[in-house]
Amino acid sequence: MSAALGAALAFPARAQVAIPNFWDPRVQIERPDLVGLRTIRFLIDDDFPPLHFSGPDGNPTGFSVELARAACERLAITCTVQVRRFDLLLDALADRQGDVVAAAIPTTASLRERFAVTGPYFKIPARFAVRRDRKQPPPQADSMPGKSVGVVAGTAQEAFAKTFAPKATFKAFPALTDAQNALKAGEIDYVFADGLGLSLWLNGEESEGCCDFAGGPYLESRFFGEGTGFIVRKDDETLRRAFDYALQQLWKEGKYAELYLRFFPVSPF
Repeated sequence: MSAALGAALAFPARAQVAIPNFWDPRVQIERPDLVGLRTIRFLIDDDFPPLHFSGPDGNPTGFSVELARAACERLAITCTVQVRRFDLLLDALADRQGDVVAAAIPTTASLRERFAVTGPYFKIPARFAVRRDRKQPPPQADSMPGKSVGVVAGTAQEAFAKTFAPKATFKAFPALTDAQNALKAGEIDYVFADGLGLSLWLNGEESEGCCDFAGGPYLESRFFGEGTGFIVRKDDETLRRAFDYALQQLWKEGKYAELYLRFFPVSPF
């Protein structure tokens, strides 16, 4: 991770889980006037845990969903949560079937052309994973020659890894599950992949406690994007500003950390 990135992110230690901070303390966001604001309709997908999914009672929950609810409470406004299929969320927002999308849609230049987006409240870093019993050196460019690294073919993580450690030996797999199984079996020295997917595996039964993160997190935006924020229509600028304010306050007041710990027992960071 670059020095600039390290200065921009803080990782307070809580229950040994690294909690990311995407808010610059030097920039204080002001609360806009929300007098007379209508009920705000959040649109979410319910099939991307732990960010948004159906809970045991069938109601939508997840980190993005509960963060949206907490933001509404912080702003003292009334909000509802409506489920849509993931590929229909942005069209539903454009058609005014809802007011805010709270789902894992990456912020890109093309997204900004159509919609307004808050600052990021989450990013999916790339991470290395290693077997705990192999005592591999920390992943650095000068420590990787001769080491085998599993990647998922055609991903941004594969492209970054080949730039980061060009002298390593790379083995491309068709899916993350295949790379994880190869690491677990000791067939490769490292996996470098989507940190969110790896964190779910490391915390799940399939890994059988074999492995852990090493190095990172890696968040270089030219490979991994700007992250995820709340998405609103461009004519709802007041709403975007309101949720930017609320998100910063939730971080400062500890609510963000509370929700993060609930949904990320193994942090991708």
